Amino acid sequence: QVRLVESGGGLVQTGESLRLSCAASGSIFSINVMGWYRQAPGKQRELVARITRDGGTKYADSVKGRFTISRDNAKNTYLQMHSLKPEDTAVYYCYIQGALRDYWGQGTQVTVSS
Repeated sequence: QVRLVESGGGLVQTGESLRLSCAASGSIFSINVMGWYRQAPGKQRELVARITRDGGTKYADSVKGRFTISRDNAKNTYLQMHSLKPEDTAVYYCYIQGALRDYWGQGTQVTVSS
């Protein structure tokens, strides 16, 4: 059974940094894309960043230049977040797009106080 577990969320002040990690376990056939979404209260879930199998990245305009996504040779992905703003407050979810289906984590809360 595939399981994605996020960690690294928390409460920080404006301008501070956090690093989110997502550890995947279980057998996943052919990982195509790994990434992070977020959902703020009352808003739709939105893409934050994603990274393809060959290392190509895409970021939401709101986080470009502040967030960096990376992955390792296993099934782990990371989101380094700098210069955090109150509008970054949300539950952050990692996901994996496999060849056969997508997988989601349970989410980790990031709260940025002003």
